[in-house]
Amino acid sequence: MEFCVNINRNIIYSIEKQFKKSKIPNIQVGDSVKIGVLIKEGNKERIQTSEGVVISKNNSNLNTTITIRKVLQNIGVEKVYLIHSPRIKHINITRKSKIRRAKLYYLRNRSGKATRLKQKFV
Repeated sequence: MEFCVNINRNIIYSIEKQFKKSKIPNIQVGDSVKIGVLIKEGNKERIQTSEGVVISKNNSNLNTTITIRKVLQNIGVEKVYLIHSPRIKHINITRKSKIRRAKLYYLRNRSGKATRLKQKFV
């Protein structure tokens, strides 16, 4: 039984390896990022960029996701992006921040200057 499970994992890993992107920056929670997403409108396609702070990251091989938070017109907006999606064209890290926890959900309850994070100089 255990042998069968290992074979299945190897098959799944080899299939996922084909679809994984190789040129992805090392994104961590607390980073400010710009993401370019391919959007289809009618019969045209364009790249729409959105930026914000990464408040959470879920690592699971091909299904790795990041949650981006930004404030638009005094309303907090969060969006989950699948990093290895073919719709994502580029990810640029604009700033790294020094944080002390894995998820930054506490930023949801804060506004204004209270949402600032200390910059980490690399």
